[in-house]
Amino acid sequence: MASAAEQLAANLNLGVLAKATELKKRIWFTLAALIVYRIGTYVPVPGVDAAVMADILRQHGSGILGMFDMFTGGALGRMTVFALNIMPYISASIIIQLMSAAVPALEALKKEGESGRKKLNQYTRYLTVLIAVFQAYGIAVGLEQMQGSFGPAVYDAGLFFRISCVVTLVGGTMFLMWLGEQITARGVGNGISLIIFAGIVANLPSALVATLELGRTGALSPVFIIAFLLIALAVIAFVVFMERAQRRIPIQYPKRQVGNRMFGGENTHLPLKLNTAGVIPPIFASSLLLLPATFAGFAAADPTADSWLLRVANMLAHGQPLYMALYVALIIFFAFFYTAVVFNPTETADNLKKHGGFVPGIRPGQATADYLDRVLSRLTGVGAIYLCIVCLLPEILISQYGVPFYFGGTSLLIIVSVTMDTVAQVQSHLFAHQYEGLIRKARMGGGRGGTPRLR
Repeated sequence: MASAAEQLAANLNLGVLAKATELKKRIWFTLAALIVYRIGTYVPVPGVDAAVMADILRQHGSGILGMFDMFTGGALGRMTVFALNIMPYISASIIIQLMSAAVPALEALKKEGESGRKKLNQYTRYLTVLIAVFQAYGIAVGLEQMQGSFGPAVYDAGLFFRISCVVTLVGGTMFLMWLGEQITARGVGNGISLIIFAGIVANLPSALVATLELGRTGALSPVFIIAFLLIALAVIAFVVFMERAQRRIPIQYPKRQVGNRMFGGENTHLPLKLNTAGVIPPIFASSLLLLPATFAGFAAADPTADSWLLRVANMLAHGQPLYMALYVALIIFFAFFYTAVVFNPTETADNLKKHGGFVPGIRPGQATADYLDRVLSRLTGVGAIYLCIVCLLPEILISQYGVPFYFGGTSLLIIVSVTMDTVAQVQSHLFAHQYEGLIRKARMGGGRGGTPRLR
């Protein structure tokens, strides 16, 4: 009996060690891939003057250039091979998702399971290449026209530079797309999200140093800096709480008899997140709102510009009432829009009806769909208000006190969300190991003719 118990313990310890080794390999692979990404953000595009690009970014860093430079981890400001980052792939993914809800052929592929998902992923890659080519060519043409305090941004403008710039930037985006897929398959967490996360986190130390430098020079008081850091911690805690919040709809399945045995009768729940849209609404709202503001800022920099361009640039500046109002309106719109895309109450109600499930007190079918839609609309309304609060509070600090752009609400949402998802995946690996150990123990106990007891 003692030898059998010792053998069982040895087997379980070997399982623990093997699972821990596999998890370590995944973590090290993820770290190595992110290091490769950070190295690529310092490899410059041939023919571009890095000093001129840094000067231009300092002049227009408060617009869409600053936001995209934040997402790329500084690669856009340095104009490196990863200047486009993974943004074309994200745009392509969102477009494919929207089209799969509107185009019947793509909607049918979405319902085919694994084979349909592979085809949609392939379409996403093709669209990524197309978007990256257009964006890279636009950047190449824009670089040729840029002038900084140190001269032109491009050493030798012309067709050869445009071709080399497009090939370099598109190649960098495709490499990052492949690297993100490898992280997802062989590492820990979602690879695409981790690449954006790494770009933002890499610049947080410099942003913190810039904030402390403002305190050293007297631009900000030490009391304000301490209060700002405490507010940042409070916002992070608030984001964690709200991202975990969900409404659990009770679901019941009726009992059915097959022969002499009874099946069914389970009670479960349908979890509906408070913020179903995630970080998509702030990203879309910032992009759409900062785009005209940036164009107006560039145009207003021209001495011959019309006065109305100056007024537009001033009204759409950070902290202005019009900017805040449009920002809130766009966040609320995209929160409801994207939630409607990713969750279909009618389809969910039909699936419940097919499997015999029902919400207590609600008739199956259309009544269930209406109930789910009503609950989801209320949750989305609260989630949209939460996104507006998180995004507007840092926006006020940025506009009124000159806090660096990296402490914005969008960046905090991305950091917290990706961290929570990665930690959840690590925990799932550990839980899977524990269940494997229990199953192995049960099988060994059953093989000796005994009845195992699982605690």
